[in-house]
Amino acid sequence: MTTPPLPPDISERAVTQLAPVLPVLTDLGRLFVDAGHELALVGGPVRDAFLGRVSTDLDFTTSASPDETEQILAKWGDAHWDMGRAFGTIGARRGDLVVEVTTYRADAYDGVTRKPVVAFGESLEEDLVRRDFTVNAMALRLPDFTFVDPHGGLLDLAAKRLRTPSAPEVSFADDPLRMMRAARFVAQLGLRPAPEVVAAMTEAAPTLQIVSAERIRDELVKLVLAPDPRPGLTLLVDTGLADQMLPELPALRLEIDEHHRHKDVYEHSLTVLEQAMDLENHPGDGVAEEARVDGPDLVLRLAALLHDIGKPDTRRFEPGGGVSFHHHELVGAKLTTKRMRALRFDKETTKSVARLVELHLRFHGYGSGQWTDSAVRRYVTDAGPLLTRLHRLTRADSTTRNRRKAERLRRTYDDLEERIARLQAAEELGKVRPELNGHEISEVLGIAPGPELGTAYTYLLNLRIEEGVLGKDVAAERLRTWWADRDDSA
Repeated sequence: MTTPPLPPDISERAVTQLAPVLPVLTDLGRLFVDAGHELALVGGPVRDAFLGRVSTDLDFTTSASPDETEQILAKWGDAHWDMGRAFGTIGARRGDLVVEVTTYRADAYDGVTRKPVVAFGESLEEDLVRRDFTVNAMALRLPDFTFVDPHGGLLDLAAKRLRTPSAPEVSFADDPLRMMRAARFVAQLGLRPAPEVVAAMTEAAPTLQIVSAERIRDELVKLVLAPDPRPGLTLLVDTGLADQMLPELPALRLEIDEHHRHKDVYEHSLTVLEQAMDLENHPGDGVAEEARVDGPDLVLRLAALLHDIGKPDTRRFEPGGGVSFHHHELVGAKLTTKRMRALRFDKETTKSVARLVELHLRFHGYGSGQWTDSAVRRYVTDAGPLLTRLHRLTRADSTTRNRRKAERLRRTYDDLEERIARLQAAEELGKVRPELNGHEISEVLGIAPGPELGTAYTYLLNLRIEEGVLGKDVAAERLRTWWADRDDSA
């Protein structure tokens, strides 16, 4: 397929977006050409240039072998390194700019272990046909910036269409992770997958099992952090991919009985995610530093998406036509931990998301403001550093169409936040600690550090939450009394 000439205004706009790195592109292109090789900017940077976006990643492909590439980059950069010589990739840095240069590829996969069988290609066109999607199979030959688009990627980009350069079933067989990338590009770029792409994803969904959990996790994170995750997540569910890597999400599509005794939990969860995104902070919005959780916020978004995943396991139809999901927040927290561990999320992110899922219903015990100050203190203490996110998750979880109910919930939560603010101002609530530290507890009770001291510390913490500031003398006396009663009961 011959690349059609670009209208001057389109090509000029694309090159303008590359203005900050034009000297680098020209310089590198000349170095490779002078050494008898070809060099082209390829993939995301080219796509983003036509979208009017600046890409910080510069990916190049070349006819040079890895050894030849290394020799050229050694002259050009301040440093260079082997990023994967066996796969043809050499990296280099000049100042703050990092580049990756990969030899033309024509690789394939063994279909079992996902280890690529590397075969270096002979031409740019051969390299482009093995790329994931047509919008990423465009290139600019350097140093003259000749546009190469053998698969109509620019037309697809203009039409917001997602296609593969080769047959989609072949492309996805080569690398099943490309199906996850399809969902991610739907969420990131607003592209619509072609019917044949959706069909191939549906057919090949089970092959995602041979992809490592870490690679799947990374794609899921990019999708969730995208500007519009809903269509990407919907694509994962509709094609069966979610059944392979996040089965708790499609499980939320609970069958709604003829009496509509509960809402569509799946659609509700996607709406909560969108409403949580609307509550994220953004630079320059004037939010106080202590209340900032800048978006896109992975922890908040995952908690919003997963907050109700305990419902399928806890649904019960009650006498009289009701339906209940008792303790679904506790079940959901355990399921969240299990799934995030399976996807190899780090411990801190997993712990934070699961804790938000566990706490997301706590506010509903507040009623019309009947909580005592000690209950408010415990709410804040239990949330800890997640308090701001818990505020946002709780507000986002209201998807009722009943305006009066929605307004009542909003006013009630406003009241809770105001009470928290008053108590924080009076007591530094976010820093609640027992009034005696570990050394002081040890002296009062005459015990050495160990499990018993930890039990005493917990007692004083609960006392502080329940009754507020008592003073060290009173706290010490209460501790002695509790300790003596404990010994007597033993």
